[in-house]
Amino acid sequence: MPEEQPYYGKNGEPRKYDPTFKGPIYNRGCTDIVCCILFIICILGYVAVGILAWSQGDPRKVIYPTDSRGQFCGQAGTPLETKPLLFYFNIMKCASPMVLLEFQCPTTQMCVEKCPDKFMTLLKAYTNKEDFKYYKNFCKEGLEGLTVTQILSSGLCPAMLTPSKPFTRRCFPALDQKKGGEITVGNNSKFDDGEGNIRDAKDLVAGVKNATVVIEARQVAMKIFEDYTQSWYWILIGLVIAMLISLLFIILLRFLAGIMVWVMIVMVILVIGYGIFHCSMEYVSLKSEAGSNVTLKDLGFQTDFSVYLHIRQTWLAFIIILAIVEVVIILLLIFLRNRILIAIALIKEASRAIGYVMSALFYPLFTFALLSIVIAYWAVTAVFLSTSNQPIYKVFNETACDHSRKICEPANFSTSSMKAECPDSKCLFAFYGGETVYHKYLIGLQFYNVFLFFWCANFVTALGQMTLAGAFASYYWAFVKPDDMPAFPIFSSLGRSLRYHTGSLAFGSLILSIIQIIRVLLEYIDHKLQGTQNKCTKFLLCCLKCCFWCLEKFIKFINRNAYIMVAIYGKNFCTSAKDAFFLLMRNMIRVAVLDKVTDFLLFLGKLLIVGLVGIFAFFFFSGRVKAFENTAPNLHYYWVPILTVVVGSYLIAHGFFSVYAMCVDTLFLCFLEDLERNDGSAERPYLMSDRLLKVLNKKNKPEPAE
Repeated sequence: MPEEQPYYGKNGEPRKYDPTFKGPIYNRGCTDIVCCILFIICILGYVAVGILAWSQGDPRKVIYPTDSRGQFCGQAGTPLETKPLLFYFNIMKCASPMVLLEFQCPTTQMCVEKCPDKFMTLLKAYTNKEDFKYYKNFCKEGLEGLTVTQILSSGLCPAMLTPSKPFTRRCFPALDQKKGGEITVGNNSKFDDGEGNIRDAKDLVAGVKNATVVIEARQVAMKIFEDYTQSWYWILIGLVIAMLISLLFIILLRFLAGIMVWVMIVMVILVIGYGIFHCSMEYVSLKSEAGSNVTLKDLGFQTDFSVYLHIRQTWLAFIIILAIVEVVIILLLIFLRNRILIAIALIKEASRAIGYVMSALFYPLFTFALLSIVIAYWAVTAVFLSTSNQPIYKVFNETACDHSRKICEPANFSTSSMKAECPDSKCLFAFYGGETVYHKYLIGLQFYNVFLFFWCANFVTALGQMTLAGAFASYYWAFVKPDDMPAFPIFSSLGRSLRYHTGSLAFGSLILSIIQIIRVLLEYIDHKLQGTQNKCTKFLLCCLKCCFWCLEKFIKFINRNAYIMVAIYGKNFCTSAKDAFFLLMRNMIRVAVLDKVTDFLLFLGKLLIVGLVGIFAFFFFSGRVKAFENTAPNLHYYWVPILTVVVGSYLIAHGFFSVYAMCVDTLFLCFLEDLERNDGSAERPYLMSDRLLKVLNKKNKPEPAE
């Protein structure tokens, strides 16, 4: 870096800052070129990985279940097009520990048109023409002229059929649980296994991997899906209302920022207070209800979440949480009231800035579109990479066999030495794999895909931050607004960011991506060592995860302010990060209090919008208001649309307020820079608004008379 030239004032005196500085530098050069080149090379490599994955992968392996021959059930244009379901000859063999190791059930699997719906054994069906005709739907070809013993020894048919239902395109026994806890299948607690043994229905549970839990989860999922089909248009109306309220809130802040902030604070306190009152009423009303004094610990996990609303302890927990939040907010307002006045002035200035740069409110849509492309590319590439293996067949044998679990070829297995040495063995499809160079480095390509996903996603986010920072900084440093501002601040800032600072954006996002990928690896290691690690290892992993979580938050904070400095001065990332860091450290009290108070006020705004929409959704979908009883849809779980509306409202409000937050952060950094760069003299006047000057008890001195 060349040494910076000293600046001189009107009378030739040396100065620390350039007195002619009026905002973002337009005549700037490219920064962090090496990182820019590296980013472009990595993107080209990412495209190459995608092309390679798309040429080798086959998503049908994810979409369709695969039978013992490696064929796809239900694939269009094949003989199995009309057979979309996978049927297991002996589902109880799926309880084998080998399933957990090889992700494959050691029993013959075939594609069928529909699952069996009745109990039947091969021995009994063989004696009845109609029953045997039905039984053949679940058998392989070549049964003519064979006895029952020959059919079973050849593995052409299952020994028995049990009533089954399709789940994830696979036939699982139709298990149910009676009130007494007895497991039944097809309304029977016992069944004939086809080998002369009468067995309990509970023996099937392990084979279908805790089927009772799966059934309950499936029932809950189906009810939730039905609720969405009944309430989707009301959910959309709720989200539109949230968007309109957010937009109205931003517009009102433009003209009534001070009043709106205090109204917002009072509204939040009142909303939380009403929540405490409502929870208290519910708590008192349940006093006489039988069973309401059961503790949450004794109740345990319930799939019907409405059960918790009939427990007094649930409402007591709500009261305590809301009361703590209420007290914290009131105490913050009491002790930080002076700082809140400065924060309100910053918010007013941000409202004026957004008024001059209204297109900034719609910039998050552009960021969302770019992130959607990045996520879609990563997901598609991941699917194609994970499905680019070749089918691997292995020997499965119930008795002792030297060739068990060895790779085999199904085409010539019947005449191979493996079959001769192990007569009852079968060559079944095991999994997808491969021995080529491509398959050996497949895990590396998946890692590269994840890393580039983080890098690209962080780059898109950084681009949005720098673009908004450049636009709002041009507003702050304009002496005459809007005459000294660019005609299109957002497009001008976006062009500068991409043309000159792609390298800086890539550098900052690369640092953040490395930390995020380390966090992913720590989570992966923790998951793999779960159940085998000692207390020392758990403590070490916990400390590492905590440290890297804190480091990620710190880097995000540094990056955000570094991008603002890059947008203003046009320097490289490291210099900008250093300048931003030391500028914030020199004003640590203002950063710790003023900036965070502003963030807190904006958070209250999001909380108010979410609270208003959430309360409206609660009274509408729960049917607590008589006016909505006939309008609201009949739902299994009314909390499903309520939760969806609340989460969606928060995301919508966050999208609008993220622009506001970026504007406040940019103006705050410019505000600190203005205080250090200028002194209010005629030669170095403050460029902040009159409102901020008044709050800070500062003023610009008039020019001396000639």
